[in-house]
Amino acid sequence: MKTMAKADRFEVGHQGRTAHGDTRAGFHSWRSTAVAGLAAALLLAGAAGAAAQSGNAAAPEATDAVPTFSRDVAPILQRSCQQCHQPAGIAPMSLLNYREARPWARSIRDRVERRLMPPWHLDTTVGIQDYKNDISLTPAEIDTVVRWVDAGAPEGNPADLPEPLEFPRADAWEVEAMLGRPPDFVVRSTPYDVLANGQDQWWNPEIEFEGFDEPRYIRAAEFKPSYPTGIKVTHHGHANLRSTAAEGEESVRTHLVGMGIGKRWDLLPEGVGKLLPPGPATLRFSLHYFPVGEPVTEVAEVGVWLYPEDEAPDKVTAGERQFYVDGTHRERLRASDILIPPHGHLVLEDQYVMDRPALIQSFRPHMHMRGTEMSMTALYPDGRRELLSNVNRYDHNWQIAYIYDDDAQPLLPKGTVLMLRAKWDNTAANRINPDPDQWVVFGARGVDEMSHAWIGITWLDDAEFEEMAAARAAAATPTDDGSQ
Repeated sequence: MKTMAKADRFEVGHQGRTAHGDTRAGFHSWRSTAVAGLAAALLLAGAAGAAAQSGNAAAPEATDAVPTFSRDVAPILQRSCQQCHQPAGIAPMSLLNYREARPWARSIRDRVERRLMPPWHLDTTVGIQDYKNDISLTPAEIDTVVRWVDAGAPEGNPADLPEPLEFPRADAWEVEAMLGRPPDFVVRSTPYDVLANGQDQWWNPEIEFEGFDEPRYIRAAEFKPSYPTGIKVTHHGHANLRSTAAEGEESVRTHLVGMGIGKRWDLLPEGVGKLLPPGPATLRFSLHYFPVGEPVTEVAEVGVWLYPEDEAPDKVTAGERQFYVDGTHRERLRASDILIPPHGHLVLEDQYVMDRPALIQSFRPHMHMRGTEMSMTALYPDGRRELLSNVNRYDHNWQIAYIYDDDAQPLLPKGTVLMLRAKWDNTAANRINPDPDQWVVFGARGVDEMSHAWIGITWLDDAEFEEMAAARAAAATPTDDGSQ
């Protein structure tokens, strides 16, 4: 087992816009995260109902009355669909009103009933179900949509419509809407010409960064492909700073931000920051592109929000952490345990021992086109085992970070074993499998495979853990009147 010994602390607050696609051909359905994310769109809209999570939203009740678009369906679309399905969104059609939605009624019914839309790939029958960014539909909401379409998709009374949402510009910084100010600085990659047709392409330019005279701390960072063409070809990317070390000193690496389909920004909680060492540095982009049938010249941007010059956060973090499932961390040929036969399957597991208490804020699986499932389980020191989350319908066209509600964040004592399990399906039953006749091995291309989880994790000392554990126990203890 791999023992984790990290001194950094991290609390996650991120979930950018997600891509839209149900494409069997695979990567030609890629979309990046150009328009405002769910959290940003709902924040700017000021719609409390739209911000409600599916577990506590005021969903239309299933009754014998025929559902109408105005009264029953429009509120569902506002909360879980319109952030992508609007004119500046990344979805292929807008669903802002009845005129736009009616021609797509049968498709809406099909995608909703099969739980392909809205994209939320967690197993809803096991594990933690309380997430800040849950846009999934409840069974009652699915039933409402199905009965609406089966009844002929009636419009109903327009007076029953909720107030329309307003959406920010498609090329806006999402974090700017959340923090109320533009980034303190922006770095840009050099241009890259993505071919109209071909296979995966990578671009790793290095940019000189002048830096600051004093140490500064990062509050948030956001990765933004160019709009409107760059978002079509950008699958994922990272931006890292490497400080220029003086003689006899070691350079310091700062991970500014990582972007994947479904996540483009990191917003740290108040009082938590990343250290930006003083002095010059080299910024290295790692960018993964895929052609979409037209030539595209892409320039990626990264915006960074800093704490005030004279302010240091209470906690310092290195950022979201990467936990491997495919043996990448072991002292051997990288990921040599990935070998999937034609028309076959593969299951891999790995374990990490927590050498100090930890609090988990988010879970973001990453596999490629044959990946179908990843779970995260905690084996506690007392022998108790708890399945925390299981993404049992993983789809590489989406890279969603599942952000736990504050009270639902897994709190792990020292000695807990964090167990990760990944599954692959290289058969024709996998709807995005490009070719089930091929052997599949490890590789960076989408048609190859890998497996790791990005986990937002805060390392705690013993006193912090005991305080949090006691607070949770008190909150779970029934009072004299039987309430909690």
